[in-house]
Amino acid sequence: MSGRALSSVYMHWAKNQQAVTYHLASSEVPHFALDRLPVTIADLELDGASRHRFAPLRQAIAARQGVGVDTVVIANGTSMANFLAMATLIAPGDEVLVETPNYEPMVAAASFLGARITTFERKAETGFALDPSAVATAISSRTRLVLITNLHNPTSAFAGEAELRAVGAIAARHGARVLVDEVYLDAAFDAAPRSAALLGDTFVTTSSLTKVYGMSGIRCGWILADSELAERMWRLNELFGVAQPHAAEQLGILALEHLDTVKAPLPAHLARNRALARDFLASRDDLEGEMPPYGIVAFPRWTGGDVDALNDLLRGRYDTSIVPGRFFGAAEHFRFGIGGDAAMIEAGLARLGDAMDELTRR
Repeated sequence: MSGRALSSVYMHWAKNQQAVTYHLASSEVPHFALDRLPVTIADLELDGASRHRFAPLRQAIAARQGVGVDTVVIANGTSMANFLAMATLIAPGDEVLVETPNYEPMVAAASFLGARITTFERKAETGFALDPSAVATAISSRTRLVLITNLHNPTSAFAGEAELRAVGAIAARHGARVLVDEVYLDAAFDAAPRSAALLGDTFVTTSSLTKVYGMSGIRCGWILADSELAERMWRLNELFGVAQPHAAEQLGILALEHLDTVKAPLPAHLARNRALARDFLASRDDLEGEMPPYGIVAFPRWTGGDVDALNDLLRGRYDTSIVPGRFFGAAEHFRFGIGGDAAMIEAGLARLGDAMDELTRR
């Protein structure tokens, strides 16, 4: 199909930026050190060829999510989970309804698969809340899939069960499914609702141990879907990746067994950094938007000039990074993360303020 995406513009950009000291562009917590888990090299055998749909990892995920094992599909990270789910759910020419602002790699994956993309708005004036009425207005009889993120990427807006159920009911009336990327959901900690996959077969969800737990390197991702869809996804994955790296599967089990220990310091860590970000936003008359109560990223609007120019200045002179909002469909905004070391976040925000002031004086 002509005009389809052949890459993710955002991911290519993100992976080809020069490293900086004050990495506010990061959207995850610090990497978790492997030596904190009770693991030896002998635990990581490599004979994965016989590990068909590795049951112990599926069981560990199912137990954590409160679902049946036959609804769990393993994938190499959330990005591959999203692609595999969409490749199963849509065909070329199908209409896919996507939130905006949105996470561009999800939209690019749908476009690559030949989907016709339509959008509904998550409005800044409502804190980017998920509004079922906006979905109802934008959906059509041609819509086969609705794409959303929860917590919302790039804003960290929280969608509760009531809003999700309402969106699911709208989609079901039109014969569509709802794919929810939940990779940030656990960053709501005690306030996090159960996975939307438990709200009915209309929902398919994806997640991983990457963003909230600092384990991007083991690529432990998954899809939750009804058993018939899950079987189709497993078979389709045999075209894409055949099987997951077996050592990574074993690390995934270890991580899930100790996830409460991994998570223990994170609420206080993010709360401390959130307070720094909240104070920074409150101090700036040229920034619109509040620090959300949950999550790892924020998405303010800068009224002082061109965000790409700000990003260039930050990287070139201030050794600092943000993510320009154009990658999410909102060019006057930028995304910054609060997952890193508190001293780095505090210094990075100060440098961000200095850069904004410099551009304003020009």
